[in-house]
Amino acid sequence: MDNGKIKNINKLRMMKKILFALMVLTAFSSCAAGNKLHVKMNVKNVGDTIVVVSQDDNRQTFTGQKGVFDFEVEVPAVTTLYLVEPQLFRGLPSAQYQIPAVPGEEVVLTAEDDSRYDINGSAFYAQFHEADTAIEEAGKPLFAFMADLQAKLDAGASRDSLMKVYQEQLPALQQKIEDAVTGFIKAHPDWEASAAIIPQLQDLDKMKAAAQLLSASVRDGRCKPLYQNAIDQMETQQKAEEEAAAKQAEGIEAPDFTLNDLSGKPLTLSSLRGKYVILDFWGSWCGWCIKGFPQMKEYYKKYAGKFEILGIDCNDSETKWKAAVEKHELPWLHVYNPSDSKVLEQYGIQGFPTKIVVGPDGKIVKTIVGEDPAFYTLLDELFK
Repeated sequence: MDNGKIKNINKLRMMKKILFALMVLTAFSSCAAGNKLHVKMNVKNVGDTIVVVSQDDNRQTFTGQKGVFDFEVEVPAVTTLYLVEPQLFRGLPSAQYQIPAVPGEEVVLTAEDDSRYDINGSAFYAQFHEADTAIEEAGKPLFAFMADLQAKLDAGASRDSLMKVYQEQLPALQQKIEDAVTGFIKAHPDWEASAAIIPQLQDLDKMKAAAQLLSASVRDGRCKPLYQNAIDQMETQQKAEEEAAAKQAEGIEAPDFTLNDLSGKPLTLSSLRGKYVILDFWGSWCGWCIKGFPQMKEYYKKYAGKFEILGIDCNDSETKWKAAVEKHELPWLHVYNPSDSKVLEQYGIQGFPTKIVVGPDGKIVKTIVGEDPAFYTLLDELFK
């Protein structure tokens, strides 16, 4: 083979290497751009730092100036992001924004104050803005209703009477929002934004039905995680609630346990057999738990000797637990539930406070989640 042919073959090989390198570089550049969401913010109520939090609690911090931000955030796939101020992680008040995050798009977030914010931007976000505006309009009667109830409560109205009004009128007001969501999806089955608003239905069967209203390309397209994650989470929650209900059902034997009391000595639930015992699952960090203490103390005194309360502190350090008991002057029995304990799992605890009334025979009489007047009605029924 002559030198000319050798040179031509070498040139061809070099050309192929260069073309391959360019293809790799182009693919990498496209992939990198496609994995980022361009975020622009003009929000009057935040400072110079914003933290972007993913659903798996991954955090990325960005700086701006007087509420104006312009940055790109890594988003490997369509998801939901939360934008908050850093003081939130110190337990302080913070502005909070939730956005559907679609890689390769640009979102523009604006807010004049803490009451509301707008989401707009490139093609997807222009669609989302239209959907969000329609839903917000449908929700105005509900927001006005809630504001009116709060004003009446602040003015001294009875909580029980307001709760009755709330329970009577809430379903119809919520239905207006649900109708707006499903109506928008029916009108725009080919819009990706329609997939993003499905979680606002907040009901498993309704979310599944709404997903079927989407065109096949949207239902199974890149924005599927925006509704499928919500459906998966609700299915998991529903299963957990069913399991909890079984563990907390009336007539079930209350699982025995031993935890240390304020003196560091072990206290076993079965040692209290023969009297009514109220298991109060709480924590010093739980605002509703703390709000309930004054009335709990009243009833503890009112029916002194007829029942015992066993406070089970959860998700606290021992120091904070003991300080809270002392600060609020809680006169009943207390035990500390460490992080490696199985007690929360045994009782299927889903929220705080949870009060479980155990009868003298050691069987569950009633479970009440939240600070609910029904708890005190039950005590009156049992001990009057």
